[in-house]
Amino acid sequence: MATTEVRPLAETWTAPPTLEDHLAEGRAARATAPREDLAVLPDGERDPMGILDRQDSTRVPELVPIRTERMAASAFAFYRGTAALMAADLARSPSSGLSVGSCGDAHVSNFGLFASPQRTLVFDLNDFDESAWAPWEWDVKRLVTSIVIAGQSTSRDEKVVREAALGAVRTYARALASGAKRSPLKRYYDHFDAAAGSESLDAESAEALHKAVKDAEKRTAARAVKKLTTVDKAGRLTFTELPPTMTHVDPRIESRIGEYVGVYQRSANIDIRVLLQKYHVTDIARRVVGVGSVGTRCYLISLADGDGNALILQAKEAGQSVLVEYGGVEQPEGVARYIEANGEGGRVVAMQRILQAVSDPFLGHLTGEPIEGGPDRSFYVRQFHDKKGGFDVDTLEDSAFGWYADACATTLARAHGQSPPSAVVAGYVGGGRIAGEAILEWSYAYADLSRADWQLFRAHRGVDAA
Repeated sequence: MATTEVRPLAETWTAPPTLEDHLAEGRAARATAPREDLAVLPDGERDPMGILDRQDSTRVPELVPIRTERMAASAFAFYRGTAALMAADLARSPSSGLSVGSCGDAHVSNFGLFASPQRTLVFDLNDFDESAWAPWEWDVKRLVTSIVIAGQSTSRDEKVVREAALGAVRTYARALASGAKRSPLKRYYDHFDAAAGSESLDAESAEALHKAVKDAEKRTAARAVKKLTTVDKAGRLTFTELPPTMTHVDPRIESRIGEYVGVYQRSANIDIRVLLQKYHVTDIARRVVGVGSVGTRCYLISLADGDGNALILQAKEAGQSVLVEYGGVEQPEGVARYIEANGEGGRVVAMQRILQAVSDPFLGHLTGEPIEGGPDRSFYVRQFHDKKGGFDVDTLEDSAFGWYADACATTLARAHGQSPPSAVVAGYVGGGRIAGEAILEWSYAYADLSRADWQLFRAHRGVDAA
């Protein structure tokens, strides 16, 4: 008599939701979170200068004036440095309630070119300091508002700006829906080769792409070594000081650099750990970077082998994401546990690997006791200037401006598409017409608010009186 074995998987297995199930869930979410409500930017009390002052209170004091100068330069420069303000304002706005892994600062200058491990140039998001889980539309609103502010700052025709901004939302919707129809594995392998498809571009867009690629190809690690370092009498590779943007560090930090690099190496992939055994640390310097990041601690570390072959790593301070600190977004339990175990630097590295199609193989992180006292500081580490390049939106012709907005939107959709709920978001967004009009309205209103904040900032920091 045959016996029937109990098969645990068969006993517990249930069919997972289909694509249509996810899309239907997204469409159903419109009843409780109407897409038209995404247009609402509530009135009410705000303290934008209080938020910026609070951020600066934890930064290197002597670098804060540089941050002020850079942010005061233009409405778009100010916008680039105010992800925290926008997170606070997004938290006051109606939300879809559908969260994905988010960049947190997806403005048009945070997309660009860099070298893949295969040495080809790819186009992708390139800043993850504020990355966390948040409603999908927060990234899209950050992107679309940047299109509006960048377009208006260069006095483009209003029709050009509006079409680029609205087109970005519709492109995002189409790309997200298209990705949802592909298998998760195929979505994972999708990436945007900088050279692919250039033949289909109009002449102005093709020229903009060609120029960006040419500039990125020049920004190699070897060029950075030649530009930023010198060899002393003992044959040691050292950084050339250029105060206040490039300075050597406190000797106490320098004395512990071997310890810090060792902590970083343990977080890196095993192949990189082996590779780094062939190099020795030669110097460390503090370097000022970016607009919004100015004043956070950022270090360059030079390494070389016995034959003078050099490598530069960048260790950048990672604080709590503004989406959490100012946007109040509660993170999934697993994410919160990961940050507790690996620090905010670990969060940045993990989110970069999720959101980017291909990532820097040197990515790693470290947390250590600060030399100057206070709480532990967390850092993420990456290779410095590995063919990194971008697009100057101020100089793009109108057709190239629209193409670039679409390229950013497609890239953002690919990043969001890695999150398990992405098909639900696709169902909610639909074709992008209703969501597009709502997000466009919100973004124009926020562009006006950001410009007013910029003028307030200039007065608050005494820039207009200087």
